[in-house]
Amino acid sequence: MEYITISHIYNWKKIKKKFAAITAYDFSFAKIFCNQGVPVLLVGDSLGMTIQGHDSTLPVKVKDIIYHTKCVRKGAPNSFLIADLPFMSYYEINQTLKNAAKIIQSGANMIKIEGGKWLIETIKELSMRSILVCGHMGLTPQNIHYLSGYKVQGKQKKEANQLINEALLLEEAGIKMLVLECIPSLLAKKITEKLSIPVIGIGAGVYTDGQILVMQDLLGITEGKTPRFVKNFLFNSGSVQNAIKKYINEVENSIYPNEKNSF
Repeated sequence: MEYITISHIYNWKKIKKKFAAITAYDFSFAKIFCNQGVPVLLVGDSLGMTIQGHDSTLPVKVKDIIYHTKCVRKGAPNSFLIADLPFMSYYEINQTLKNAAKIIQSGANMIKIEGGKWLIETIKELSMRSILVCGHMGLTPQNIHYLSGYKVQGKQKKEANQLINEALLLEEAGIKMLVLECIPSLLAKKITEKLSIPVIGIGAGVYTDGQILVMQDLLGITEGKTPRFVKNFLFNSGSVQNAIKKYINEVENSIYPNEKNSF
């Protein structure tokens, strides 16, 4: 796989080519994902739950993201690598700039932050310093206590319109990509069509430019209740490599997610 840049991803949106993304946390799986042609990887603060065993992403520290970003970059030198700024690591601009710089220096191409219009000035400051920013709207796990659980967002008209308007504001402020999590598929379609930047969905239906899944969900090794949008690609695939190939193929050909995996 050639070295993937933000320009590649923008061009895919322009030509309406769907792309697959996966969370990654270590060298070995990152190498598999890269070798199978996954163009975009995310070192997500989901590692708090998948790797550290917490019941939310909130305990994750910047040093954890840095450690796992270094591991993933070694395994996937050519993938476009996004890394999360964890909970309360971007509440103040000077702190945000320092934390983002450390993560970029660890091998990430882009940082991801959760929230709406309150992030406008933060996005502007990061962008002015040539730090690529990915937004994250809809279900934002760092706000899990405020949201009272992992629930679908944007079901009501007022809430949906707010998401659309704030997505446009974030794009104007300078985000170069947006993740939409757990929102109705038709709302995700509207946002994707209105934005000129690439939009990645997770539990947001088939109409987004790309899809992302937590690797443990994709491989069917997550304990507990399986979210509606999750599909076990390892089942009947024979190997992790084949599961990844199947995932890429189904995303690129708009097979996954189907209606059963959407809201």
